[in-house]
Amino acid sequence: MRLHDALFNWLQMAIVVEGRPDDRSAHDTLNFFAEILAEDHQVDRVEIIKKDDTMIHVRYGNAEGTKVQLFNREAAEQLLHEINANPKYNS
Repeated sequence: MRLHDALFNWLQMAIVVEGRPDDRSAHDTLNFFAEILAEDHQVDRVEIIKKDDTMIHVRYGNAEGTKVQLFNREAAEQLLHEINANPKYNS
């Protein structure tokens, strides 16, 4: 999986965990993408540092340095909206 895709998947799950803190599956999936970032891309820290009207800023890095990647906010939040709109996941 490409770094950009792994970061985006991590971000989507971080948003789901934030919106659904009791969702064990969301936590497990977030951890899964953190493992991919660590094992495949040597990323040992990742965090959301800023949200504005259109973008979410994600800082990630390792011993060699830190970078910031911007993601479209609407796209990143779409998974949470879809989960919340599905009655199957809201009982």
